[in-house]
Amino acid sequence: MRVLALLAFAPIAVPQMVSGQTDEIQVYDGRLAAKGRFNLTLHNNFIPEGLRTPAFAGALLADRSLNGVPEWAYGVSSWFEAGLYLPLYSIGKTTAHRSVMLNGVKLRLLFAVPRADDRTFFYGVNFEFSYNAKHWDPRRFTSEVRPIIGWHLHPVDIIVNPIFDTAYDGLENLDFAPATRVACELSRTWRLAIEEYDDFGPLHQFSAGNQQAHQLYGVVDHTTKSLEIEAGAGIGLTDASDRMTLKLILSRDLN
Repeated sequence: MRVLALLAFAPIAVPQMVSGQTDEIQVYDGRLAAKGRFNLTLHNNFIPEGLRTPAFAGALLADRSLNGVPEWAYGVSSWFEAGLYLPLYSIGKTTAHRSVMLNGVKLRLLFAVPRADDRTFFYGVNFEFSYNAKHWDPRRFTSEVRPIIGWHLHPVDIIVNPIFDTAYDGLENLDFAPATRVACELSRTWRLAIEEYDDFGPLHQFSAGNQQAHQLYGVVDHTTKSLEIEAGAGIGLTDASDRMTLKLILSRDLN
């Protein structure tokens, strides 16, 4: 518990976060790789109709960009999973040119109650530490604290991730960007879900309504013997949101 408390406050105790692209569009459900097992998840999202104004000078433009990352994970124990996002990449353009770009690297530490899938109520917390390319984020070092709270009510799942992003500039500048998922299990291998991803802005003063980002997704999950597939389409609900985004997540154990 002391280690968790230290990790929770370390990213935010150091002295505004500018939002931009995202490589990962996912609600965390507390599942961990089995102890001693590696897992690989491929995240990809394509924005056929997105924002055409850069979030900051020199930023990657969201419109018609493809963003993604392989996520490497290892089950350290029944309650701890370590992960590495490498390489973060985009195919898109800045105001100057269009090309394939490397966006940085992220380290992930996920702590969750063991066997979350078997519990009615489950919980956890995820920490991410990022090193960013200049076109991806104006701050070289950023972090995310993602609590995980959920209920398996069979056949319905309700999961909330009240996410806080920081650029190491004080508690008052924490950016509140929650993600929520409500899913219905159709069978052992198929699920339908609705997900919402929001960005309200800094805690000390939320952004005006038309400057907040809100996206609503329809998602389908399918599990095979060797692969987990999650595909979805999202629409923007505000002028500050990408109008349409498509996502595809492929995941499998490697040993």
